[in-house]
Amino acid sequence: MTSTINGGISFWYADDGIPAPREPLPGDSTADVCIVGGGYTGLWTAYYLKKAVPFLNITVLEAKFCGYGASGRNGGWLYNGIAGRDRYARLHGHDAAVRLQKAMNDTVDEVVRTAAEEGIDAGVHRGGVLEVACTPAQLARLRAFHATEVAFGEKDRELYGARETADRVRVAGAVGSSWTPHGARLHPVKLLKGLATAVEALGVTVHESTPVTEIRPKHAVTPYGTVRAPYVIRCTEGFTASLAGLRRTWLPMNSSMIATAPLPAEVWEEIGWSGREALGDMAHAYMYAQRTADDRIALGGRGVPYRYGSRTDNDGSTQAATVDALRAALVRFFPQLTGTEITHAWSGVLGVPRDWCATVTLDRSTGLGWAGGYVGSGVATANLAARTLRDLIQQDSGQAGPTDLTALPWVGHKVRKWEPEPLRWLGVHTLYAAYRRADRHELTHHTADTARLATLANRISGRR
Repeated sequence: MTSTINGGISFWYADDGIPAPREPLPGDSTADVCIVGGGYTGLWTAYYLKKAVPFLNITVLEAKFCGYGASGRNGGWLYNGIAGRDRYARLHGHDAAVRLQKAMNDTVDEVVRTAAEEGIDAGVHRGGVLEVACTPAQLARLRAFHATEVAFGEKDRELYGARETADRVRVAGAVGSSWTPHGARLHPVKLLKGLATAVEALGVTVHESTPVTEIRPKHAVTPYGTVRAPYVIRCTEGFTASLAGLRRTWLPMNSSMIATAPLPAEVWEEIGWSGREALGDMAHAYMYAQRTADDRIALGGRGVPYRYGSRTDNDGSTQAATVDALRAALVRFFPQLTGTEITHAWSGVLGVPRDWCATVTLDRSTGLGWAGGYVGSGVATANLAARTLRDLIQQDSGQAGPTDLTALPWVGHKVRKWEPEPLRWLGVHTLYAAYRRADRHELTHHTADTARLATLANRISGRR
């Protein structure tokens, strides 16, 4: 049996190759808009701005190479979930949150449409998203979740029992599921590479191997020089803590993944999953998975949730214990995969605000903007954020007025910083230990009540 390739950025890069390097910033420079970060948020923002205002001089600065972070390491879920919607409903009213949800539903269509228009073959398959319950407590949460999603406008969402769930995918012990058509599986690196190519074709300048060490009004400072621009837009998501003065802004949460070897046809006959839905569950320490274009299963979840001092990894290397835990989750879902070869394991970081709410902001007094805090749902949310940043910049520069996107409730949202160390490290690790313990309790105690430990953890963490 071949040993697992651990790290190397991600399976997606092993599958599609590391891109040819782009030149670093050659020295001091100027631009109309400087975008810091070459992931989905930064590239989509450059794309939509340049399409809207072709004469703009736009520069993208990326510390490593485009897609090095979460954009090249995620689970390939293009779906309509957005972090913080329920809180925005409490702050701004139900109707405002419904508008935000509708915008996310439309965003799935927008990404698929734009990828096709630009000739980007990202392995998109529109099978929707299926979230399963495997215990009585999970089933109770699933039904409540389903009812909430319908109340926020998802009239086309469907609720299934055990038999209907098995008709889609035969997850061991599944007692029910909720399915939405507003989702797709894709190859995240192929989307990223195609987007980067499209951005450069429009005339956007992209500099890689150019870490930004400080952002201040009209300045993005790097070791090679400073880019001066009226607008400097931060699109650094889980790597935000590396910037001067921003260590406690968003917590870099680790998420890890494994990928199996391609599975033979007879195994897929047992499993089903012919619709290739994005697959998740209702556990507190939840998992997410997809059936890839070459018939692997790529599955992810939390390993070591956070590194002391908001540190981030370099190449995606994953602890053996985390690989074992993800393999156990795979086998728990699909017992027939016991002994199946795990060919790749990798990790990445995602940005988590203190209140778990994704945000997009442009400070009109300074020209500084940012978007992120997607808490793991960034493949689609980054696109909505980028189009919103486009509209905010056009509005601020007098090129356009307010739009439906600039009026969404996540625009301009403010949140307090994370606690200093060691409280930050202790808090995150204690919370995720509580979630894992709650999941074990629910697996062994067959009641419909959510474990009290998880309810307490949600309140303390700010997730509810």
